[in-house]
Amino acid sequence: MLVQQQRGHNLNTKRFQDMVALVTGGNSGIGRATALAFAAEGARVIIAARRENLGAEVVETIKDKGGEAVFVKTDVTSPSDIENLFKVISEGYRRLDCAFNNAGRGARAQRLINIAMDEWNAVMSTNLRSVWLCMKYEIPMMVKQGGGTIVNCSSMAGIHYEEGMSLVSASKNGVLGLTRAAALEVAHRNVRVNAVCPGFIDTPLVEELVKESPQRKDAILSTVPLQRLGKPEEIAGAVLWLCSKASSFVTGKEIVIGGGQGIRA
Repeated sequence: MLVQQQRGHNLNTKRFQDMVALVTGGNSGIGRATALAFAAEGARVIIAARRENLGAEVVETIKDKGGEAVFVKTDVTSPSDIENLFKVISEGYRRLDCAFNNAGRGARAQRLINIAMDEWNAVMSTNLRSVWLCMKYEIPMMVKQGGGTIVNCSSMAGIHYEEGMSLVSASKNGVLGLTRAAALEVAHRNVRVNAVCPGFIDTPLVEELVKESPQRKDAILSTVPLQRLGKPEEIAGAVLWLCSKASSFVTGKEIVIGGGQGIRA
Protein backbone atom coordinates (compact mmCIF):
# COMPACT_ATOMS: atom_id res chain seq x y z
CA MET A 1 0.00 0.00 0.00
CA LEU A 2 2.83 2.38 0.89
CA VAL A 3 4.50 1.71 -2.47
CA GLN A 4 1.25 2.38 -4.30
CA GLN A 5 0.76 5.65 -2.42
CA GLN A 6 4.29 6.74 -3.20
CA ARG A 7 3.87 5.90 -6.86
CA GLY A 8 0.59 7.79 -6.99
CA HIS A 9 2.16 10.80 -5.35
CA ASN A 10 5.04 10.82 -7.83
CA LEU A 11 2.70 10.59 -10.79
CA ASN A 12 0.78 13.64 -9.59
CA THR A 13 3.84 15.75 -8.90
CA LYS A 14 4.66 18.48 -11.41
CA ARG A 15 8.36 18.00 -12.00
CA PHE A 16 9.07 21.64 -12.87
CA GLN A 17 6.76 23.43 -10.44
CA ASP A 18 7.84 27.10 -10.11
CA MET A 19 10.96 26.52 -12.21
CA VAL A 20 11.84 28.82 -15.11
CA ALA A 21 12.29 27.25 -18.54
CA LEU A 22 13.42 28.83 -21.81
CA VAL A 23 12.53 27.40 -25.22
CA THR A 24 14.03 29.02 -28.31
CA GLY A 25 12.03 28.46 -31.45
CA GLY A 26 9.15 27.76 -29.09
CA ASN A 27 6.35 28.99 -31.32
CA SER A 28 5.97 25.95 -33.61
CA GLY A 29 6.84 22.30 -34.10
CA ILE A 30 9.11 20.68 -31.54
CA GLY A 31 9.64 23.95 -29.67
CA ARG A 32 5.91 24.56 -29.29
CA ALA A 33 5.30 21.04 -28.01
CA THR A 34 8.14 21.42 -25.50
CA ALA A 35 6.91 24.79 -24.26
CA LEU A 36 3.44 23.30 -23.69
CA ALA A 37 4.94 20.28 -21.92
CA PHE A 38 7.06 22.42 -19.59
CA ALA A 39 4.03 24.56 -18.72
CA ALA A 40 1.87 21.48 -18.07
CA GLU A 41 4.53 20.33 -15.58
CA GLY A 42 4.41 23.62 -13.66
CA ALA A 43 7.24 25.60 -15.23
CA ARG A 44 7.12 29.32 -16.00
CA VAL A 45 7.99 29.32 -19.68
CA ILE A 46 9.81 31.90 -21.80
CA ILE A 47 9.24 31.42 -25.52
CA ALA A 48 11.82 33.05 -27.76
CA ALA A 49 11.18 33.16 -31.51
CA ARG A 50 10.68 35.51 -34.45
CA ARG A 51 7.02 35.11 -35.42
CA GLU A 52 5.07 37.12 -32.89
CA ASN A 53 1.60 35.90 -33.90
CA LEU A 54 2.52 32.24 -33.41
CA GLY A 55 4.31 33.00 -30.15
CA ALA A 56 1.26 34.83 -28.82
CA GLU A 57 -0.90 31.83 -29.72
CA VAL A 58 1.30 29.46 -27.71
CA VAL A 59 1.29 31.81 -24.72
CA GLU A 60 -2.49 32.08 -24.88
CA THR A 61 -2.84 28.28 -25.05
CA ILE A 62 -0.64 27.88 -21.98
CA LYS A 63 -2.52 30.53 -20.02
CA ASP A 64 -5.89 29.04 -20.97
CA LYS A 65 -4.72 25.82 -19.32
CA GLY A 66 -3.69 27.64 -16.15
CA GLY A 67 0.01 27.90 -16.93
CA GLU A 68 2.41 30.83 -17.05
CA ALA A 69 4.30 31.93 -20.15
CA VAL A 70 5.68 34.97 -21.92
CA PHE A 71 6.86 35.55 -25.48
CA VAL A 72 10.03 37.48 -26.23
CA LYS A 73 10.48 38.30 -29.91
CA THR A 74 13.96 37.01 -30.71
CA ASP A 75 15.97 36.39 -33.84
CA VAL A 76 18.60 33.93 -32.60
CA THR A 77 20.97 35.00 -35.37
CA SER A 78 21.09 38.47 -33.80
CA PRO A 79 23.52 38.85 -30.85
CA SER A 80 21.64 41.95 -29.69
CA ASP A 81 18.32 40.06 -29.68
CA ILE A 82 19.86 37.27 -27.61
CA GLU A 83 21.34 39.81 -25.21
CA ASN A 84 17.90 41.40 -24.83
CA LEU A 85 16.29 37.98 -24.26
CA PHE A 86 18.53 37.21 -21.32
CA LYS A 87 18.11 40.71 -19.96
CA VAL A 88 14.35 40.06 -19.87
CA ILE A 89 14.91 36.71 -18.14
CA SER A 90 17.35 38.16 -15.61
CA GLU A 91 15.16 41.14 -14.72
CA GLY A 92 11.83 39.33 -14.84
CA TYR A 93 12.71 35.99 -13.26
CA ARG A 94 16.21 36.36 -11.75
CA ARG A 95 16.90 32.70 -12.52
CA LEU A 96 16.85 30.09 -15.27
CA ASP A 97 16.46 26.42 -14.39
CA CYS A 98 16.05 24.77 -17.79
CA ALA A 99 16.90 25.80 -21.34
CA PHE A 100 16.04 24.10 -24.61
CA ASN A 101 18.12 25.65 -27.39
CA ASN A 102 15.88 24.45 -30.16
CA ALA A 103 15.75 27.15 -32.86
CA GLY A 104 17.04 25.86 -36.17
CA ARG A 105 16.62 25.77 -39.91
CA GLY A 106 17.10 23.35 -42.76
CA ALA A 107 18.84 23.79 -46.09
CA ARG A 108 18.27 22.57 -49.62
CA ALA A 109 20.16 19.48 -50.66
CA GLN A 110 23.24 20.31 -52.68
CA ARG A 111 26.86 19.34 -53.04
CA LEU A 112 29.39 20.97 -50.77
CA ILE A 113 31.13 22.79 -53.61
CA ASN A 114 27.86 24.49 -54.62
CA ILE A 115 27.04 26.00 -51.21
CA ALA A 116 27.08 29.80 -51.36
CA MET A 117 28.67 31.80 -48.56
CA ASP A 118 25.38 33.45 -47.57
CA GLU A 119 23.68 30.03 -47.31
CA TRP A 120 26.53 28.70 -45.16
CA ASN A 121 26.42 31.72 -42.86
CA ALA A 122 22.62 31.65 -42.51
CA VAL A 123 22.47 27.99 -41.49
CA MET A 124 25.49 28.16 -39.20
CA SER A 125 24.22 31.33 -37.51
CA THR A 126 20.86 29.72 -36.74
CA ASN A 127 21.83 26.13 -35.98
CA LEU A 128 25.22 26.48 -34.30
CA ARG A 129 26.23 30.02 -33.41
CA SER A 130 22.91 30.69 -31.67
CA VAL A 131 23.40 27.65 -29.42
CA TRP A 132 26.84 28.94 -28.44
CA LEU A 133 25.52 32.46 -27.81
CA CYS A 134 22.59 31.24 -25.72
CA MET A 135 24.85 29.05 -23.58
CA LYS A 136 27.16 32.03 -22.98
CA TYR A 137 24.27 33.59 -21.07
CA GLU A 138 22.59 30.45 -19.72
CA ILE A 139 25.64 28.94 -18.07
CA PRO A 140 26.60 31.94 -15.88
CA MET A 141 23.00 32.29 -14.68
CA MET A 142 22.81 28.62 -13.77
CA VAL A 143 26.22 28.57 -12.11
CA LYS A 144 25.29 31.60 -10.02
CA GLN A 145 22.06 29.99 -8.75
CA GLY A 146 23.74 26.64 -8.03
CA GLY A 147 22.78 24.54 -11.04
CA GLY A 148 20.57 23.99 -14.04
CA THR A 149 20.01 21.94 -17.17
CA ILE A 150 20.53 22.70 -20.85
CA VAL A 151 19.34 20.66 -23.80
CA ASN A 152 20.51 21.51 -27.32
CA CYS A 153 18.69 20.41 -30.45
CA SER A 154 20.91 18.56 -32.89
CA SER A 155 19.53 16.14 -35.48
CA MET A 156 19.91 12.72 -37.04
CA ALA A 157 21.78 14.68 -39.71
CA GLY A 158 24.42 15.39 -37.08
CA ILE A 159 25.32 11.71 -36.68
CA HIS A 160 24.27 10.06 -39.96
CA TYR A 161 25.41 11.62 -43.20
CA GLU A 162 23.84 11.67 -46.64
CA GLU A 163 24.96 13.10 -49.94
CA GLY A 164 23.88 16.69 -50.37
CA MET A 165 23.38 17.32 -46.66
CA SER A 166 26.86 18.58 -45.77
CA LEU A 167 25.69 22.02 -44.62
CA VAL A 168 23.03 20.81 -42.18
CA SER A 169 25.23 17.92 -41.04
CA ALA A 170 28.12 20.26 -40.29
CA SER A 171 25.93 22.57 -38.24
CA LYS A 172 24.18 19.82 -36.30
CA ASN A 173 27.36 17.84 -35.69
CA GLY A 174 28.84 21.08 -34.38
CA VAL A 175 26.00 21.25 -31.86
CA LEU A 176 26.99 17.84 -30.53
CA GLY A 177 30.63 18.87 -30.18
CA LEU A 178 29.62 22.06 -28.42
CA THR A 179 27.29 20.12 -26.11
CA ARG A 180 30.01 17.70 -25.02
CA ALA A 181 32.63 20.40 -24.53
CA ALA A 182 30.26 22.57 -22.50
CA ALA A 183 29.14 19.60 -20.39
CA LEU A 184 32.73 18.87 -19.46
CA GLU A 185 33.44 22.49 -18.57
CA VAL A 186 30.49 22.93 -16.20
CA ALA A 187 29.89 19.46 -14.74
CA HIS A 188 31.58 20.44 -11.49
CA ARG A 189 29.21 23.42 -11.18
CA ASN A 190 26.05 21.28 -11.15
CA VAL A 191 25.06 22.31 -14.68
CA ARG A 192 24.20 19.48 -17.08
CA VAL A 193 24.29 19.87 -20.87
CA ASN A 194 22.79 17.27 -23.22
CA ALA A 195 21.29 17.08 -26.69
CA VAL A 196 18.45 15.49 -28.61
CA CYS A 197 18.78 14.24 -32.18
CA PRO A 198 15.33 14.11 -33.80
CA GLY A 199 14.75 12.14 -36.96
CA PHE A 200 11.85 12.90 -39.28
CA ILE A 201 9.24 14.61 -37.14
CA ASP A 202 5.79 15.77 -38.23
CA THR A 203 6.56 19.50 -38.21
CA PRO A 204 6.04 22.38 -40.66
CA LEU A 205 9.61 21.90 -41.89
CA VAL A 206 8.97 18.29 -42.91
CA GLU A 207 5.59 19.29 -44.36
CA GLU A 208 7.39 21.65 -46.71
CA LEU A 209 9.77 18.89 -47.78
CA VAL A 210 6.86 16.59 -48.57
CA LYS A 211 4.97 19.28 -50.50
CA GLU A 212 7.90 19.70 -52.86
CA SER A 213 7.60 16.04 -53.88
CA PRO A 214 4.69 13.74 -52.94
CA GLN A 215 6.99 10.74 -53.35
CA ARG A 216 9.37 12.12 -50.75
CA LYS A 217 7.24 11.00 -47.80
CA ASP A 218 7.38 7.38 -48.98
CA ALA A 219 11.13 7.72 -49.38
CA ILE A 220 11.42 9.15 -45.88
CA LEU A 221 9.29 6.44 -44.28
CA SER A 222 11.32 3.73 -46.03
CA THR A 223 14.27 4.74 -43.83
CA VAL A 224 12.27 4.58 -40.58
CA PRO A 225 11.76 1.07 -39.11
CA LEU A 226 8.69 2.24 -37.15
CA GLN A 227 7.24 3.37 -40.51
CA ARG A 228 5.86 6.71 -39.40
CA LEU A 229 6.89 10.27 -38.70
CA GLY A 230 7.67 11.16 -35.12
CA LYS A 231 5.47 13.49 -33.12
CA PRO A 232 6.77 16.77 -31.66
CA GLU A 233 5.48 15.62 -28.28
CA GLU A 234 7.81 12.62 -28.43
CA ILE A 235 10.81 14.93 -28.65
CA ALA A 236 9.38 17.12 -25.90
CA GLY A 237 9.17 14.09 -23.62
CA ALA A 238 12.86 13.40 -24.06
CA VAL A 239 13.77 17.05 -23.45
CA LEU A 240 11.81 17.14 -20.21
CA TRP A 241 13.40 13.90 -19.06
CA LEU A 242 16.87 15.33 -19.70
CA CYS A 243 15.91 18.42 -17.68
CA SER A 244 14.44 16.42 -14.80
CA LYS A 245 15.96 14.81 -11.72
CA ALA A 246 15.37 11.42 -13.34
CA SER A 247 18.39 12.07 -15.57
CA SER A 248 20.57 13.62 -12.86
CA PHE A 249 23.57 11.42 -13.76
CA VAL A 250 23.42 12.15 -17.49
CA THR A 251 25.52 14.89 -19.09
CA GLY A 252 27.38 15.39 -22.35
CA LYS A 253 25.21 12.85 -24.16
CA GLU A 254 22.70 12.83 -26.99
CA ILE A 255 19.41 10.97 -27.30
CA VAL A 256 18.56 9.80 -30.83
CA ILE A 257 14.81 9.88 -31.44
CA GLY A 258 14.23 8.62 -34.95
CA GLY A 259 11.94 5.60 -34.89
CA GLY A 260 14.88 3.27 -35.38
CA GLN A 261 16.38 5.32 -38.22
CA GLY A 262 20.09 4.65 -38.45
CA ILE A 263 19.95 1.09 -37.09
CA ARG A 264 20.48 -0.44 -40.50
CA ALA A 265 24.05 -0.53 -41.77
